[in-house]
Amino acid sequence: MQQLFDPFQIKDLTLKNRVVMAPMCQYSVDKQDGTPNDWHYTHYVSRAVGETGLIIVEMTNVEPDGRITNQCLGLWSDEQIPAYRKITEAVHKHGGKIAIQIAHAGRKAEDADTPVAPSAIAYDENYKQPRALTTEEVKAMVEKFRQAARRAVAAGFDAIELHGAHGYLIHQFHSPVTNKREDEYKEYTRFGQEVIEAVKSEMPEGMPLLMRISATEFVEDGYTLEDGIEKAQAYQQAGVDMFHISAGGEGAIAPARHPGNHQGYMLPFARAMRKALYVPTIAVGSLEDPALANSVIGNDEADLVAIGRGMLRDPYWAIHAARQLEQAIDIPTQYQRGFA
Repeated sequence: MQQLFDPFQIKDLTLKNRVVMAPMCQYSVDKQDGTPNDWHYTHYVSRAVGETGLIIVEMTNVEPDGRITNQCLGLWSDEQIPAYRKITEAVHKHGGKIAIQIAHAGRKAEDADTPVAPSAIAYDENYKQPRALTTEEVKAMVEKFRQAARRAVAAGFDAIELHGAHGYLIHQFHSPVTNKREDEYKEYTRFGQEVIEAVKSEMPEGMPLLMRISATEFVEDGYTLEDGIEKAQAYQQAGVDMFHISAGGEGAIAPARHPGNHQGYMLPFARAMRKALYVPTIAVGSLEDPALANSVIGNDEADLVAIGRGMLRDPYWAIHAARQLEQAIDIPTQYQRGFA
């Protein structure tokens, strides 16, 4: 039986355990230039010191107006690469592996003068009215994702994750709620597939491409789990090596479509996706109880477990979880006295 603190390998990436730090926006860029600063360095490197197997850097955007806010990270300029490389080198020094989540907020870009989207449909009455991207602009957006991937490789990241969930741009294209186009991109997964192919063209052969996807939508008339599996299959064929299974984020929640917020409430989605796709998956969603996280691995519900809010509260969640589960973990020499 596999356990939470067993190693895991995908392509050329070997993780010392199956604990993932979920990508969580910090809204902490201080010069509005999208470049990480001392906060981001400490935030991510401390989780490597805490023995997290894979750290995923928060949503990092391919253009300035693609950010949720002007305090969000970006990777649209080569000048940003050194700040990210400083983080990746420090994470590697402490034995961790690190990925970066590349994205565009689309109609959820709060600080853009005029957000862009597949179709001119606002998120709700509190958000700005977006304009629809032209066909040429969609193709240019694919190129922006490709260039961001090139910079991520140059910055020393071990993997790249595309954000295709939570109502951001890739999700907006593959949702019938937000894609009302009449051009070639009315085919729901076409934009996502082109982004995947472009990003893969910049990645070394052994570097895995991850994709976070909303397995189902919680909005009224949103797509179902069965639809989500079909979308993921198209993305798998385009080149995704591992899926990070979440849900929702595209609009007002319809109570009848939402499973609740209990521990492990998204596990059925991860289980179904893993069974249908035959590729490794990451489970997420209130899994911070160590026994529950360990059972996800032991029961073959997913291959990795992402911890979000629990890791915000505790940079050393992995060490504490391993101790509670009585599984082996390397504790930094400087901290060993605290666990004697």
